Amino acid sequence: MLAATLGAALAFGAPAALAGTAPVSPSGRTAPSAPAKAAGKAAAAPTSQSATWVAGTRAYLVITAPGDSSAVRSAIAANGGTVFSNFDSIGVIVAHSASAGFAATMRGVSGVQQVGATRTSDVPADAYDPALPANPAQSTTPAGEPVRADMSQIKADQAWAVTTGSSSVKVGILDTGVDDQHQDLAPNFNAADSVSCAYGKPDTRTGAWRDVDSHGTHVAGTIAAAKNGKGVVGVAPGVKISAVRVAEPGNSFFFAENTICGFVWAGDHGFKVTNNSYYTDPWQFNCPDNIDQAAIIEGVKRAQEYAEGKGSLQIAAAGNENYDLAHKTTDTASPNDSTPVTRTITNACLDIPTELPGVVTVAANGTGTSKASFSNFGSGVIDVAAPGSDVYSTVPGGKYGTKSGTSMATPHVVGVAALLASTNPGITPAQLRDKLATQANDVACPSDSRCTGSAANNSFFGEGQVDALKAVGSTPPPGKYFENLGDFAINDNATVESPITVSGVTGNAPATLKVGVDIKHTYIGDLKVDLVAPDGTVYTLSNRAGGGTDNIVQSFTVNASSEVANGLWKLRVNDNANADTGKIDAWNLTF
Repeated sequence: MLAATLGAALAFGAPAALAGTAPVSPSGRTAPSAPAKAAGKAAAAPTSQSATWVAGTRAYLVITAPGDSSAVRSAIAANGGTVFSNFDSIGVIVAHSASAGFAATMRGVSGVQQVGATRTSDVPADAYDPALPANPAQSTTPAGEPVRADMSQIKADQAWAVTTGSSSVKVGILDTGVDDQHQDLAPNFNAADSVSCAYGKPDTRTGAWRDVDSHGTHVAGTIAAAKNGKGVVGVAPGVKISAVRVAEPGNSFFFAENTICGFVWAGDHGFKVTNNSYYTDPWQFNCPDNIDQAAIIEGVKRAQEYAEGKGSLQIAAAGNENYDLAHKTTDTASPNDSTPVTRTITNACLDIPTELPGVVTVAANGTGTSKASFSNFGSGVIDVAAPGSDVYSTVPGGKYGTKSGTSMATPHVVGVAALLASTNPGITPAQLRDKLATQANDVACPSDSRCTGSAANNSFFGEGQVDALKAVGSTPPPGKYFENLGDFAINDNATVESPITVSGVTGNAPATLKVGVDIKHTYIGDLKVDLVAPDGTVYTLSNRAGGGTDNIVQSFTVNASSEVANGLWKLRVNDNANADTGKIDAWNLTF
């Protein structure tokens, strides 16, 4: 999360829930960012299902059984409400009403399981006619992209020699938006799957996903800034990123309906991983004994489960209050959209989404393996840790800046997860969670009585600090392992071969010879890829498959049991068309 105050949700962000951005205030939050100036509309705004905004309009989650909700939607209209959006696949309806008795009335309707207000303030009029965020003019950055300390700390710079990630891996950035025009982000930006979910309804107009602060653009650069010789490089500069703006303009609040919309979008659009550097406003902790907050917990939980069921892993910031999430006692920051009050809470109250089942919770390291002073912690809550102090990354307008917070730690973990997904095609969210744990390097507790547990798993660092090099398989798998990390150019209508000399292996190759391939090419449908055995036998790995997809980062299994293992093996790549070129970036053999 932001260390600033992007509402309560950003990790050092603004007064909202950002998980990390600016200098940390005594409470662990940063000062609010100035609202982004809205641009003129480039297209018609989405047609509102509500009539006209009126003062006193509030938003509610109406929870039903998944499936056809037409009867409940009719009841909403009959009881002084309007349906703003609905997610029948998870049984969640976002309703608006200015009636003080709306929630109580709807709780008595047949088929309604829960109803809860999502905010203690009015829904902005902008919800019914959203202004497009600004599209800032872009600065030009001089050439040069030195390796930053945070990247070397998690060995991302070493991992790039193995792979920069696959363009078939899609990462969703649920945040304040992303400046897709930024020179370091544009090469990897996926506009087709980007959207605004502000107010809880998808807005697919071009540019609706753009940044209304700077937090989301900063997060995006840490994950996947291009390796293009300028600015910075992200942990996984070969993957694709999409913006899902869940922050509302002016205050950068992340209300529950926005997060629900974002998670459902992530599941429906094939995001392998999502970055969530925020908490859902207006409650820093949602308590199940509160009728409104119970509905928020259920609605966001269902959306997260839906996304995971579609193959998407959610990774979230732990927060910046230096708070023990395993021993909750008080909440002094909620509700942050009106007047906060001090309330007594228990561990049953959840920081959402980071404490939901299945979500990977990220703490922040300072320099080296120290705990960042602001980072939340908690035994059994923190999963892994990553650098989160003074992280230098992209900000809107082609610029760069430094932010701190668990918001900044989280994208490092998301980048490592994207590398894991790149090198393990077909990996499930559960498997990805496990691999994030096993690749992390143990970090022992410092001399701090609040840190409990062993070096292998403790309340400050969880399973440890992520390691991008281990994530991409720098440690050879079982069996004799050989690799060639040299670059071999793939030119138009030409053939290139990269050699590996195998020695010290007794007898023949196995029936399950593993061939790891990392080919960078902008149109893989041009390519025929073969493994050539020492005696000249050719084993075809890929024959002009994949169409206009970028890059082949994949492990193939070959029955090479008739081949003598020792000798010169080659990876042969034949380009069969004009216009697109690339290179063999790396490949390996495991016997």
